[in-house]
Amino acid sequence: MFSKPPARAQQLATEIEQSIVERNLASGERIATMDELREQTGYGRSTIGETARLLSERGTVEIRPGRGGGLFVATISPVVRLRRTLLTVTQGQSSVSDAIAVREALEELIALDAARHRSTEDISELRSCVAAMEAHDNDWATFMAANWALHERIAAVTPNDLAKGVYVGTIRCVAELPVHAGADANDDAEQYLASRVAVHTQLVDAIIAGDLDATRAAVEAHRGVTIGAGIPEGMSDNQELAEHALVR
Repeated sequence: MFSKPPARAQQLATEIEQSIVERNLASGERIATMDELREQTGYGRSTIGETARLLSERGTVEIRPGRGGGLFVATISPVVRLRRTLLTVTQGQSSVSDAIAVREALEELIALDAARHRSTEDISELRSCVAAMEAHDNDWATFMAANWALHERIAAVTPNDLAKGVYVGTIRCVAELPVHAGADANDDAEQYLASRVAVHTQLVDAIIAGDLDATRAAVEAHRGVTIGAGIPEGMSDNQELAEHALVR
């Protein structure tokens, strides 16, 4: 039913949300037990537990303990309904471009809210996300998964549920596209990924400091990436669009 992706809990949570849409499950219907999810995915208890936590925080599922428990479809709020609508968007080139435009329009709002409202726990987890990006070892799949996780974690700080739902939903419109460097692009990839880590470090440092002016400047630097400038060879048009939407 569910594949076993390298992005672990984040990716599995997205797959479960897509499954809810594809199966047309209504509020209150059972999705699966924890044991069933472990059997279907091959993941351990910690990954399944983290997936359940993510889905619960998103308002997608209700976790019911005990016999007959498991994950159940939560009561649909306007924000959850919006997320499900975004999951039905065809992942073609035009929809990716649309997602980029919406994401960029929300970028400053999301980042400034993070700078205003970040907690001690948020700060610790944002630093961990940046560390994961730094540990990419020139592996595009690892880097993109870490980048995606960082942006979703920044968005998690905002109290604006509607903005958060739209922002995260636009990322997911392109998150499934294959993005990787070509076989002969290792030198370019190393330089390019190092520059992207630096930009995201600047953004996270500004958010952690709670410095709104520095956060605005970091968002501007984040927006300033130009497709084709330093992107390694061997990427298709759709891959470049996905790179633009996620790595930026």
